[in-house]
Amino acid sequence: MAHNSQPSDEEKVHQAQPLVNHLIELRNRLLHAVAAVLLVFLGLFYFANDLYLIVSEPLRKFLPEGGTMIATEVASPFLTPFKLTLMAALFIAMPYVLYQIWRFVAPALYHNEKKLALPLLFSSVALFYAGMAFAYFVVFPLVFGFLTQAAPEGVTVMTDISRYLDFVLKLFFAFGLAFEVPVATVILVVTGATSTRSLVEKRPYIIVGCFVIGMLLTPPDVISQTLLAVPMWLLFEIGIIFSRMIEKDRAKNNQAS
Repeated sequence: MAHNSQPSDEEKVHQAQPLVNHLIELRNRLLHAVAAVLLVFLGLFYFANDLYLIVSEPLRKFLPEGGTMIATEVASPFLTPFKLTLMAALFIAMPYVLYQIWRFVAPALYHNEKKLALPLLFSSVALFYAGMAFAYFVVFPLVFGFLTQAAPEGVTVMTDISRYLDFVLKLFFAFGLAFEVPVATVILVVTGATSTRSLVEKRPYIIVGCFVIGMLLTPPDVISQTLLAVPMWLLFEIGIIFSRMIEKDRAKNNQAS
């Protein structure tokens, strides 16, 4: 007599319940994250024009006397500060958004994975903010100072506010992501995808890769490309140091056990 291996209707219900529960949990976490971004956005929207003044300051201080920024599209005076405020709300709420992601993922992690994941989570947020700050306080003054001075004689620099925002947001993302190099390095070593010895051997190729990424992610000027590539290289070296520490701890634990 053949044995029926097909699951019964009751078993199918029990199998489907965990999936439904996970989807409900994911929906709740996403709603919390979206609500946090919207709350920050509503709190900032009144100051949208002031935020744009702050973000545009690195360029405006290099404009010639009497020079101003311009809006070439009808809706730009409203939509550009609106877009900036929305992005600022996302940046500010990012720790809470990542916390919601963590709360969803954490139950599936082992204790040792949780122990490592939390520091990586906090450090990734801090490094992203550090990358944005580096772009604003170090890169922008150098880049805009160079670009405005490089304008041909007789050409008045009058930048469109929408194009300027797209330009600086691209740099914010580029430097924020570039500053995640130590976290990426540690994750690669911890997961066993590579080792510090292998990374050190490939250092020359990685340095070249940093400059290629700098060329792809930044505007076509040597200053911003170099200012992105060099910190990436230095942060890679920091990631190597922390990865070696983790490898040593692992070796000690293996010997003790």
